[in-house]
Amino acid sequence: GPAHLFRLAGRCFSFVESTYKYEFCPFHNVTQHEQTFRWNAYSGILGIWHEWEIDNNTFVGMWMREGDSCETKSRQTKVHLVCGKSNKLAYVSEPSTCVYFLTFETPLVCHPHSLLVYPTLTEALQRKWDEAEQLLYDELITDQGYKKILKEIFEEAGLLKATEENEVEKQSKKITLEFETVEKCSKEYRQLSEEIKKLTVLLGQHGIAYKGNSGE
Repeated sequence: GPAHLFRLAGRCFSFVESTYKYEFCPFHNVTQHEQTFRWNAYSGILGIWHEWEIDNNTFVGMWMREGDSCETKSRQTKVHLVCGKSNKLAYVSEPSTCVYFLTFETPLVCHPHSLLVYPTLTEALQRKWDEAEQLLYDELITDQGYKKILKEIFEEAGLLKATEENEVEKQSKKITLEFETVEKCSKEYRQLSEEIKKLTVLLGQHGIAYKGNSGE
């Protein structure tokens, strides 16, 4: 992510609401501590640093996932980054059960370019993004295809975690020989056809009959 935000690493920021104290430690975790004298007062983890929330090709927040268990799922927290005069937790809510929303104010995000994703990428990934922009401009890919490429770039950069479905899809592509364009598919088909012809001749020279079918 944005290098200038790393100066927040190793620090923690707290916010007290009612009987609860929330603590946000950037790039580490979010915790909640119930400040009462009840025998079973809750104190635990609402999420561990996981990935970025990216919207309109801009970093807008941090996802803290896989916190303490809550019924059938784990607690998770989205920390929204907004411009502020000082570093502080400004707001906490729980929009749905065991999913928390924190607003973190910091002067580190006040510059209009401070949260752009593109500058944080390697040159190779920037080139990949540039190529996707060109393909979209030339109408060779759809808007949906463009977004898919960007998501892959963000995952490759480690900004987003690749989902299990994506991994399964990648493995199936390796097995089924899917191609991005008809041209690539035709080229591969021609190469394989030539290879089969050569092998057929070679088998014939050794007196081995070759019985092929369309499936093979």
